[in-house]
Amino acid sequence: MSIPRMLSALGVGLGLACIQPAWAAPESQQGREGLITLSPPQIAALRIEVAPAGPGMLSRTVRVPGNVMMDPDRIGHVPAKVIGTVVELRKRLGDVVQKGEVVAYLESREVADAKSEFLTAGANLELQTNLFERERSLFEKKISAEQQFLRAENAFALSKLRHDLARQKLSALDVDEAEIAALPKQPVTNLRRYALRSPIAGRVIDRRVDLGAPVGGDQQEKEIYVVADLSSVWVELVASAGDLALMKEGDDISIEDSARAKASGKTIFISPMVSKETRTTRVIVSLDNADGRWRPGSFVGASIPVDRRPVAMLLPRSALQTIDGKLTAFVRVQDGFEARAVQAGAMTEDAVEVTGGLKPGEIVAVLNTFVLKSDLGKAKADE
Repeated sequence: MSIPRMLSALGVGLGLACIQPAWAAPESQQGREGLITLSPPQIAALRIEVAPAGPGMLSRTVRVPGNVMMDPDRIGHVPAKVIGTVVELRKRLGDVVQKGEVVAYLESREVADAKSEFLTAGANLELQTNLFERERSLFEKKISAEQQFLRAENAFALSKLRHDLARQKLSALDVDEAEIAALPKQPVTNLRRYALRSPIAGRVIDRRVDLGAPVGGDQQEKEIYVVADLSSVWVELVASAGDLALMKEGDDISIEDSARAKASGKTIFISPMVSKETRTTRVIVSLDNADGRWRPGSFVGASIPVDRRPVAMLLPRSALQTIDGKLTAFVRVQDGFEARAVQAGAMTEDAVEVTGGLKPGEIVAVLNTFVLKSDLGKAKADE
């Protein structure tokens, strides 16, 4: 499709007097070889991006395989720390949960015994506290004997110790502090209910039990849910030691999936060990996954730099097109773009060293240059 038709399809006003159509150059420009006349609104409509030609760092890379995996620090397991029966499951696969949110309830005799022990210790502590205060008052008024006061003080200390131990037992079972404080007001039937909470915020990726299933025993499932925060994932790469000569922890690495989608991740670990079997080294890259594109278990590729050197002029590969067998750049001029043959040096997958044909600082098209090539080819065909 020619530029006039593209602009028409994009809804650019071709009939406005202030816009000079690309196919109708003024007489002073007609016949000028390699000129593609475009106004700024037309350039914007075609999404042609420009940038100045200048120095850069030319990096040669090698491609290494890898696979996406979950970040171990972002995985949370919801275990059954007591023997019981599942009576309520609040989350399904894929549901979002918050840290500390109740995701399931068990009924457990073990929990009922622990709660009863705490309530009994609390009632005894209250009684012993009153007796101790009474004996202390009588002792200070010299009404009661010292021995009787000391017995009351000892009983108070023991009851307080039992109460504290019962509270710690509930805490060890992950009973929430708010729930512990509310126990004296709870009905007896609720004593056997045990709440399971998510240790992290994320999504449920696995549910291990069904409603009514026994859990927590030697023969039963001890894990209810698995929760993962997949907003960030790891990519595990395998590379030869020689390929890692220029790499260091903290470097940005380009990751690409099977659909050619690319993203940049940060190297967080380079193993100091080399595998005896494969003679390769393990590399871990942290990758942002807020949009959920990178799925754990999928295979990816990574571009690792093996050579870096500065060059006087560097352009992205997308800035150059081959026209009549010559590499061509499109230089921004007052009336649009001028096709200009350039000489290239070293090339990589993403960039080209330009050794001639351009001057530093000249503005060139770097994106969607195939549109300019298409229109230039059509113009030559019409001659």
